[in-house]
Amino acid sequence: MPFSIRQSLCFNESAGVFEPMRFIAAILLFLAIAAPLRAQKQQREPLTEAQADQIANAGGDPDARIKLYTKFLDDEATVIRGLTNRLKSPARVHRVDDELQDFTALMDELGSNLDTYSDRHADLRKSLKELTDITPKWHTMLRALPGEAGFDLARKEAIESEEELADQATRLLNEQTEYFRVHKEESGQERAEPK
Repeated sequence: MPFSIRQSLCFNESAGVFEPMRFIAAILLFLAIAAPLRAQKQQREPLTEAQADQIANAGGDPDARIKLYTKFLDDEATVIRGLTNRLKSPARVHRVDDELQDFTALMDELGSNLDTYSDRHADLRKSLKELTDITPKWHTMLRALPGEAGFDLARKEAIESEEELADQATRLLNEQTEYFRVHKEESGQERAEPK
């Protein structure tokens, strides 16, 4: 009897029955291996290499890092705004979707940084003021984007992320204003030092 893949994967000759479990196991194994490879291919990095270097060079200076993130987010918002004026095409929709995802990832990363720095009682009032002044502009830009099926989900996620970041920055600015009103000697510091 000639060899066939169907027989080796699915047919138990001794019992004379079809064994779909081996075939299903082989398919599941293939999918388990292929899925992470596909995810790696599609993962985008929201910062360019030069931007990542600038963030790294800012190191432990929380104020400088927040200002950089705010600048990079504003640059990203400008790119998104510029794309909305182009003719509708599948390539434009894909690009807007990608840029919105990058915008959201940057806002989430900045939010994580704010969480870290707020715990340290670093004086972030200057950069937080700039951030709270600019977030309404981003909100308006995101709300003004036309809802298109190709990037509507990314737009909604960006709006949610922007609202969370704006709320977080406003709350943190108010907390810091009150904290440094009481602790004037700590004003301007990068982190609270034990006394």
